[in-house]
Amino acid sequence: MGALPSSTRLEIRPCLRYRSPVMYPRIFSKMRRIARGAVLVAGLLATTPAIAGGAPKTILLGVDGLDPHLLQQFVDAGTLPNFARMIETGDFKPLQTSMPPLSPVAWATFITGMDPGGHGLFDFVHRDPATLVPFLSMSKATPPEKTLQLGSYVLPLSGGTVENLRDGTTFWQILESNGIPTTVFRCPANFPPAESPGKAFSGMGTPDILGTPGMFSFYTDRPPPRSSKISGGRVYPVEVHENVVRAALRGPRNTFRQVPGKRHKKKMENPELLVDFTVYRDAKNPVARIKVQDNDFILKEGEWSDWVRVDFTALKVFSSISAIARFYLKQAHPDFELYVTPLQINPEDPAMPIATPASWSHELCEELGYFYTQELPEDTKAFSSGIFTGNEFWTQSQFVFTERRRALDYFLKTFEEGLLFFYFSSVDQGCHMLWQYMDADHPAHSADPQLAKSVETIYRGLDESLGQVLKAAGDDTTVIVMSDHGFCPFYRGVNLNTWLYEKGYVTLRNPARQGQFPLFANVDWTRTRAYAMGLNGLYVNLKGREKNGIVEPGEAHTQLLDELEKELRLLRDPENDQPAVTLTVRPRRDFHGKHAKNGPDIIVGYNSGYRSSWESPLGEFPKDLFVDNHDAWSGDHAVDYRHVPGVLLTNRKITLEEPALYDLTVAILALYGVPKTSEMIGSNCLE
Repeated sequence: MGALPSSTRLEIRPCLRYRSPVMYPRIFSKMRRIARGAVLVAGLLATTPAIAGGAPKTILLGVDGLDPHLLQQFVDAGTLPNFARMIETGDFKPLQTSMPPLSPVAWATFITGMDPGGHGLFDFVHRDPATLVPFLSMSKATPPEKTLQLGSYVLPLSGGTVENLRDGTTFWQILESNGIPTTVFRCPANFPPAESPGKAFSGMGTPDILGTPGMFSFYTDRPPPRSSKISGGRVYPVEVHENVVRAALRGPRNTFRQVPGKRHKKKMENPELLVDFTVYRDAKNPVARIKVQDNDFILKEGEWSDWVRVDFTALKVFSSISAIARFYLKQAHPDFELYVTPLQINPEDPAMPIATPASWSHELCEELGYFYTQELPEDTKAFSSGIFTGNEFWTQSQFVFTERRRALDYFLKTFEEGLLFFYFSSVDQGCHMLWQYMDADHPAHSADPQLAKSVETIYRGLDESLGQVLKAAGDDTTVIVMSDHGFCPFYRGVNLNTWLYEKGYVTLRNPARQGQFPLFANVDWTRTRAYAMGLNGLYVNLKGREKNGIVEPGEAHTQLLDELEKELRLLRDPENDQPAVTLTVRPRRDFHGKHAKNGPDIIVGYNSGYRSSWESPLGEFPKDLFVDNHDAWSGDHAVDYRHVPGVLLTNRKITLEEPALYDLTVAILALYGVPKTSEMIGSNCLE
């Protein structure tokens, strides 16, 4: 990270959609035989002959959010025997993470060996400076350029595309170009998968079929208060008539058709694709029968279904969109409550490009059965919105972990040479949602005896997985366990846009209505010099760049940044006099690469225990500057990167005193005698 100190999901709550419906690549390919999926990174890298006798084996476990302090604590308690054995016989150090230490940023740093200035990811949310409209940072879908309209039907004459917005060549592409076979399962910031001769399945950044990070559905005859405001899910009111419920699964919009809008008849819109289902509730017992297409199953109250395939018909004969979901009968009597997972891209028949080669997705489904394909499957949003209890979230998250363990077992049995990367999300998502149960100082603390050791239980499950890896690896295999970042509590939220308003950097058009508008709708841009967007980003309203910029480029821009950095360092919490910000980074000054100019003007590093509020990242201005965090989302890492290092644990010697993510990238190449590229900024950290 150059000038920075060396010591060390959308996790944005609102579910921003991809800028175009995700069904485009799928339905166009069936009509015109356009290649399924997206226009990806340009062609395959030229490969050299494979190493004689087979490439050496490396097993790389990527564990999102694995924290070195918690790991050491549980090892010292004697609950992680496999980690303890590997620490004793190998080497273990904190791993410097990215700034900001957000998962897409950190994983992009690791897989490319570049900082955000090189790979171009700075947050979960970026903004278009010409419009100030926020968008998801990892990928985007684009509709076809040419269409033909016949009545209410719109027929594509060219293919839509899906683009991975992360720049840079991945380390596995480089290995493959040097004849090293690679298998990469669920690596984040890799949707659509980077094109290479190896096998890869996409991870964080992969949407559900609606084009969101994951939109659950909840059907009930007694909707909770403010259910229309729930983020990350939809609540559908239903009627129970003679113990029968009729409802529909709502898929993506049908881009083949245009019909008059429901609110504005003169405005044409694409209708939602629907699949009807029926629930027959037992009149007395807490049980129900559910029929959806060819699926017919019975659930007891508190019981989950297996995966259910559903197919949405976009255009008869020509195109259908396949999805999978699981049903959970939360309550049958007296109120009816049915939860349905976000509609997953079906790995058996994917509607979007999720694997390289494309056929590998189907092959994995044949071996493993249906499984979650959504970027981060643990439904944190259902828990935060009160649809799930803590124990229901725990049950659902364990489904995810069990699926991942089954996949790991399969890969360990079939892995023969080269590099295997395998990803776990459960530590990260568990620490986000379950921290409150192990931390008595947290504002949201709940003394639930069943969940008090839930985080430790996740670590213990991971320890069992490591034991399987070590058993399968043998003495001649390099084993690496690494994480993108660690964790800290999230006690207090900081409304950074509110701070900018109070300090006079933002002017509101109607101060009396402060906090009533999202997306900067109340901001007077003609008198606003700076604004915050995303979890850690602060931007100057720069003339010639922003839509209504007023700050002159050059000296005035630099002076304002100097002033903002100084003022941020003085920001203290009046409740305890603790500094809220302990680090500020200026990408144009501190990062390397062509994208440094595209990032925030300042990246804010919050103190441990603090984080951006839920409202500030998308342009709201609550009246309170500091707020206690009573949300179930109780642990976090969107802070000064020095507070949340990741983990580097290996059966090789670590040669750098303070290794960083980009050093590990270089080390992986060096294991196979492959030199780093000119864009990489790290050094080999393994013997």
